[in-house]
Amino acid sequence: MIRNHTMLVFALGASVAMLSGAVAAEAKPRLTGEQELAEMLKDRVPGKPVDCINLPIVGASTVIDKTAIVYQSGSTYYVQRPRTGVEDLDRDDILVTRLNTSELCSVDVVQLRDRTSGFWRGFVGLDKFVPYTRPPKPKAPPAQ
Repeated sequence: MIRNHTMLVFALGASVAMLSGAVAAEAKPRLTGEQELAEMLKDRVPGKPVDCINLPIVGASTVIDKTAIVYQSGSTYYVQRPRTGVEDLDRDDILVTRLNTSELCSVDVVQLRDRTSGFWRGFVGLDKFVPYTRPPKPKAPPAQ
């Protein structure tokens, strides 16, 4: 009985090892923050930086490790590269903003909270927001 149990444990261990090896072989290397941002913006062009964005129309935000926060408003992505605290940015952070108006501006500070513990992790001092949009599609020539 012990021998069968040992063989079963060995077989399970070997299966798990093979499976984890296969998963590791298929895993993509993790992109740097700059690479991740470039991938997100690859088909977009930058516009003129703005001081504020209207938060009620922001649909989503993405934290890119040690690089930027991207706020999505419709088809426009506003890239925020903080003046201070950028090294503390982590994709698992919760962003906490305290506003007196409905706008998030370049003079504001965003607190960073740990998603698991809820503890304060730091803050970032914002800078101007750079809007990225898709370029207009070229018009087709008139049919003759």
